[in-house]
Formats: sequence, C-alpha cells, structure tokens
Amino acid sequence: MKLLRRGSSDESDSPDASSSGSADVAASEVTPAQSGTPVPGSKETSGKGRPTPKRREAEARRRGPVAPAPMTAKEARERKKAARKSMSKDERKTQAAERRAAASERRSRMLAGEEKFLLPRDRGPVRAYVRDLVDSRRNLVGMFMPLALVLIATMFLGPVIQQYVTLAMFVMMLLMVIEGIYLGRMINKKVRARYPDSTEGGFGLGWYAFVRASQIRKLRAPLPRVKPGDAV
Repeated sequence: MKLLRRGSSDESDSPDASSSGSADVAASEVTPAQSGTPVPGSKETSGKGRPTPKRREAEARRRGPVAPAPMTAKEARERKKAARKSMSKDERKTQAAERRAAASERRSRMLAGEEKFLLPRDRGPVRAYVRDLVDSRRNLVGMFMPLALVLIATMFLGPVIQQYVTLAMFVMMLLMVIEGIYLGRMINKKVRARYPDSTEGGFGLGWYAFVRASQIRKLRAPLPRVKPGDAV
C-alpha cells in the first residue's frame, strides 16, 4: 500500500508532468493572429498587413495631388500662361492647330443645324420651325442694312440730299416696325397651330423671328434649310 501511494505521489510531483501540462495550456491560449496563420474571412493578408488598394486609389497616388479649379479669370489666365511656358514651340503650334480644327468643326456643325452644337436660343423644334418660316419668305427688314449703308454714303453729297436721305431712313424704319409686328403675329399664330402644347410664344418668339429676318440671308446662322417661296 505504501508503494502504491508513493508511486502516485511521484507521478504528480514529477517535473515532466507539470511541464507538459503547462505547455498544453499555453498552446491552447495562442490565437491564430499571434501564430501568423491567416483567419478565413478577415481582410488581413500575410506579408503586407493591409488590404490591397483599389485601382483608382493607386492611379491617384501615381498622378499626385490634383490642383483645384481656378476661382477667378485672372488665375485661369495665369495658369494658361504657365502651361504655355512649359511647352515647346512645336507643342504650342500643334495645340493651336487642334483648337482651330475643333472650333471649325463645331461651327460647321452648328451652321448645318445639328442640335447638339446649336446655341441655347436656337435649340428645339419650335425655333427650327420659326427659322424655316422666316427663310421661306422675302422680308423687307432684310434689306435695311444694305440700304442704310448706301444712304449713309450719300449723305456727304450735299445738304439737299441729306434731307431726302433722312426722310427715306425714317420711312424705312416705319416699314420695319410694321413688318416686325406683322411677322411676330404671323409666327406666333403658326407656332400655336403646329405646336399647341409648346410654352414658347409671345414677344420673345416674335423678336427671334424679327432678328433673323433682319440679317442678310448668307450670314444667318444656322444656315437656311429652305429657299424663298418653299412651303413649310
């Protein structure tokens, strides 16, 4: 009996048994993060220790900080001058040629009547219809500018001629006012008949028609799509 008790006490008091027990407890307390093993579902990666940056962030880091937009026209001009100084002479010529080509293309498309390149005042089917109405008829106000230049040139011939020229200019202005009123009413009436749901009309639309009618036909923009006398 004494030998059995001694053996059991020796096993409990042996240093090997105590050390193995403490090692098992310590191993059970070590977390996967401390051991270096990646945990499934976590954003941590072994080696970098941070998530992989997105493509947009990487490109922004390569480009560097973007300068804020200019607050004033003076600041914009200064930036433009600085950019021109940083370019060579050939680069400036190439850039200028590209700007001229782009401007020429935009103007040609605007004159052709493409909706995307028109000015805001010329956009929409109603304005296109008004232009066709004006271009399909011969307007007296369209002859005002050429006749006015001729009359002004003849004013230097003598005082008697100046009186006749002044009277003729007053008559022309009166006829322009009468035709402008008639043209505005006619345009508004036809627009209401063609586009009853349109919100455009009144003095603004009549003035738009009068201004186009007062221009020389070849200088109108967009260019006329119809000839005088054509049905619209």
